[in-house]
Amino acid sequence: MRLHNLQPRPGSRHRVKRLGCGESSGHGKTSGKGHKGQKARSGGSIRLGFEGGQMPLIRRLPKRGFNNAAFHKRYAIVNLDELNAFKAGTAVNEQLLRESKLIRGHFVGIKILGGGELKHSLKVEADKVSAAAREKIEKAGGTITIRDKEALKAAGTPVAAANGTSAEEPADEAASEAIGKKKSSRKTSAKAKKKAPRKS
Repeated sequence: MRLHNLQPRPGSRHRVKRLGCGESSGHGKTSGKGHKGQKARSGGSIRLGFEGGQMPLIRRLPKRGFNNAAFHKRYAIVNLDELNAFKAGTAVNEQLLRESKLIRGHFVGIKILGGGELKHSLKVEADKVSAAAREKIEKAGGTITIRDKEALKAAGTPVAAANGTSAEEPADEAASEAIGKKKSSRKTSAKAKKKAPRKS
């Protein structure tokens, strides 16, 4: 076998379909696109699921049941064998894991799973940990710390933002309660004025 002997596999390359060359080209006067219409125009396309204006199938079918996708919480998964890249005694937290490219993107928290074996002791900080992972970390002489979500919310960390909550919500709630109390006091004062007896 030489470079000048290399050839594509039989059937992998096809003859180019020459269009717009007249009726004698074998593809007809209209090049296989029919007469006029949306599909015959250049740039004309029909979106997926379009049925010519009639009620599409996706809207005709009944939709029942509950879908939990909107409330699903996604955790960044880290296995123990991935933590062997750090030196013994290292404090492994979210910032270190992001810098080392072990986790990326948006998530609610970090979950440590017991895949593989931990070769040395580490100080691991995470939101969730499996029983097998906890056992292996403690067996290697390391420690596992579960992060306090309430403290993170108060500090306004990215984890609190991922949960869809912020430190500003209590203030907003208090402001709305105060507005509601003012409105109720106005209503009561107006009622009292109406009920007051007229002086003759």
